[in-house]
Amino acid sequence: QVQLVESGGGLVQAGGSLRLSCVASGVILRINEMAWYRQAPGKQRELVAGFTSGGNTNYADSVKGRSTVSRDNAKNTIYLQMNSLKPEDTAVYYCNAVVVGMAGFAFSYWGQGTQVTVSS
Repeated sequence: QVQLVESGGGLVQAGGSLRLSCVASGVILRINEMAWYRQAPGKQRELVAGFTSGGNTNYADSVKGRSTVSRDNAKNTIYLQMNSLKPEDTAVYYCNAVVVGMAGFAFSYWGQGTQVTVSS
């Protein structure tokens, strides 16, 4: 079993910054993909930023230029630095990881989410 634990959310004024962290723990052979998603009230969950299995990064157009995703493979951790935050960034941010276990099979896991609220 694999657990993902996010941290770093909170209340911030527009124009401010936050850094989210997500740590994966459990029986992990390797992590193929790791990414941040978000879901605002009444909206579908959407990709914010993340790493593909090839190590490339993807960003949603809405956060390009304002956010940086990074990863510490040794710590099974992904970070999301968000700057120049806007009220429309308000959402629950979820960490997702595609993890290969010792049996060689890959499964997708989700964290419990961390709330980010940006006040105007």
